[in-house]
Amino acid sequence: MLAAQLDVRRRVPMKTPMTIAVLGATGMVGSRVIEEARSRGHRVRALSRRPKSDDPGVTPVPVDASDPAALREALAGSDAVVLAVRTFPADAAFLTGTTRTVLAAAAERGTRVLVVGGAGALRSPGNAGRLVADDPAYVPAEYRAVAAAGIAQLETCREHGSGDWVYLSPPAELAPGPRTGRYRRGTDTLLTAPDGSSGISAEDLAVAILDELEAPGADRHITVQAH
Repeated sequence: MLAAQLDVRRRVPMKTPMTIAVLGATGMVGSRVIEEARSRGHRVRALSRRPKSDDPGVTPVPVDASDPAALREALAGSDAVVLAVRTFPADAAFLTGTTRTVLAAAAERGTRVLVVGGAGALRSPGNAGRLVADDPAYVPAEYRAVAAAGIAQLETCREHGSGDWVYLSPPAELAPGPRTGRYRRGTDTLLTAPDGSSGISAEDLAVAILDELEAPGADRHITVQAH
């Protein structure tokens, strides 16, 4: 495991605003990504079944993510895509199918994709041979299917080895909270606090997402933790 570090790339301001498509725009993560992107001066295309916005910098784009043709059309004109769609109960077929469509459409245009995945795809801290999805300390039995769907989503990304994508696994706990603008960044192993907890606010996750889009790193699979 690479040593976790405080990501400081966000301190370098973007000189050229991007147009960012956010799929899952009305969800907990997607809505905060939009807010963070707008605060940095980026334009946003908000993709969901029933998007709405009073912000002139946000273009609502109604789309059914299960319709590949409509989804590909909705992604046109974007410089980057944030895929922030989750399902509960788990629907691995929908999740992997949507991911495959987004990656294929983005690859045709040379567009970067950031996939907000699941913590289950990470390695368990202290046991590199065990995935978080298989560790009951982090994933209760009722969420095992959701964790497995996230792993399948990561494998779908890996099938597109030549595409410009990154898979971001949140920590074990993700919930609305304060925006501190600070976090620790790691790769494919779950990060934890000194007390063993693993979590971040959705607001700070959005900060990490925009940091990664503005200053892409070399890793395909990354994670973050509250600092």
